[in-house]
Amino acid sequence: MNCQGVWTIAEADQGKIRDVSFELLTRGRKLADKLRTELVSVLMSNHIESNNIQELIFRGADKIYLVSDSKLKHFIVENYANVLEDLIKKYRPEIIIAAATTSGRTLMPYLAIKIKAGLTADCTDLDIEKETRNLLQTRPAIGGNILATIKTPKYRPQMSTVRPKSTKPAPIDRNRTGEIINVPLKPELIDGRVKRIGFRKNKQEDANIQNVNIVIAGGRGLKKKDNFSLIKELSQHLGGAVGASRDAVDRSWISYPHQVGLSGKTVIPKLYVAIGISGAIQHLAGMKTADNIIAINNDPEAPIFKVANFGIVGDLFEILPKLNERLSKEECNDRK
Repeated sequence: MNCQGVWTIAEADQGKIRDVSFELLTRGRKLADKLRTELVSVLMSNHIESNNIQELIFRGADKIYLVSDSKLKHFIVENYANVLEDLIKKYRPEIIIAAATTSGRTLMPYLAIKIKAGLTADCTDLDIEKETRNLLQTRPAIGGNILATIKTPKYRPQMSTVRPKSTKPAPIDRNRTGEIINVPLKPELIDGRVKRIGFRKNKQEDANIQNVNIVIAGGRGLKKKDNFSLIKELSQHLGGAVGASRDAVDRSWISYPHQVGLSGKTVIPKLYVAIGISGAIQHLAGMKTADNIIAINNDPEAPIFKVANFGIVGDLFEILPKLNERLSKEECNDRK
């Protein structure tokens, strides 16, 4: 079967396209250019403002398949998968990538079974094998201790989910032009057996470390749970969120939603402060794309300094109390 085109699955919430959709366009544009094919964004939702839809083109899409209907207001995997399966049969894409969000992690495996395609989940990197046009899908394996590159040579489309915040959103270019194709929703694609009756947020997801500008992260160098109070105090002074290495989480010093790295969350804040974190490859993969990285560690050979913009070699138990004290005084002066 002759397949052409790279597709990204856009996500929307309350009439607005989510930022992760623009991150996927960064990935998709790179793949489409290497394959010399078009980049398509598929958007299934209810009402989306036209300027919001146009932004997908400004950020890299050559074409948009827009399926807009009140029956798609809420994400129901059976309905979304039916719509996508119908589009795939008609247009035959070569690659489909979605975000490894709650909806993406639900939709893509369900779709893969329906269309008998391969799927690699939770990828951190994507590339093209030039000779074969195979999608090279890199993801953590064996508890995040290694990175595995996976191919799906025999089946099309090749499908992947990609970690949110693992790349920056594609920049806006208002000179770009593209085509928006309105696709009417076929009534038979709606699965009447399933109905949304409510939504309840997971209360355990108490760490909003992916949508903040500043993350202050602590690691094994803090030595014990009580010392995380130094990290929390600094994050309060700077208006940031608290992150942690896997070591700190494994030692039960802080809960899993704070974990940064291959087996945790990927973050792209404007400022990332790594304190008492040596910088194992698993951790670096989760934060190395931050705009500015500051590292505090008593080991001058710690790998974290290789990615840091600014490094402080010293005892964090001497540095942090003085830093917190100075920031506290500055806040008091500002209030006077």
